[in-house]
Formats: sequence, structure tokens, C-alpha cells
Amino acid sequence: MPYGALADALLVVHFGFVLFVVAGGLLVLRWPVLAWAHVPAALWGAAIEFAGFICPLTPLENAWRRAAGGQGYQGGFIEHYVTAALYPGGLTRPIQVALGLFVLAINGWVYWTLWRRRQRRGRTGAAV
Repeated sequence: MPYGALADALLVVHFGFVLFVVAGGLLVLRWPVLAWAHVPAALWGAAIEFAGFICPLTPLENAWRRAAGGQGYQGGFIEHYVTAALYPGGLTRPIQVALGLFVLAINGWVYWTLWRRRQRRGRTGAAV
């Protein structure tokens, strides 16, 4: 079984999920129906950061890497791939909480903007 390829594919999916958590609200501004997928994803991403948990995709990726004859890594996806690039000193609890707040702030702004847009449409539609 091509475990290395599976681990690499999971890495791409995991990275896409993280991008969707952080910036998916921008897609919701264009396609509001995506909110049904984005809200739970954003809440999951923020909860993982606030609680200090490791996403279940990380141990799966590590297991596939080991099955392919490689080595897994310690910590979570964000710590290993994202934080290692941005913060070479490693992931600390305050950075993790800041990442969670960042996710909530960006998406809070997006959904507030969407709510205001709908409110304006409702008022204009009622006047016509």
C-alpha cells in the first residue's frame, strides 16, 4: 500500500481544511450556503486550538508515515507545519490561544458582515 502517498494526500487535505477554517468565511460572503459547512469547521478549528488538542488527522498522517518506513512527528499539524515555519521556537500555549482567537475574529467579522448585508437587503426589500 502506498502509505507515503496517502500521508502526503492527507497533508494536502488537512492543509486545505485549515485554510477553510481560517478563510472559508470569505467564501461564505460569496456563497452563503457554505456557512452550513464552514461554521462547524471554524468552531472545530478554534476548539482544537483553545483546548490544546491534536486533530485526529495528525495521528493518522503519522501512522501512514511510519507505515511507509518514515518517521512521524510530535505535536499537532499546526505546530509541525505552520508554526515551525512562522515561529521557529515552537508552539506555545499563548500562541495556540492567539491562533484560536484569530480564527474567531476573522470569521466573526465575516459573519457579522454577512448578517449586516442581509439586514440591509431585508429593509430595502420591504420598502419596494
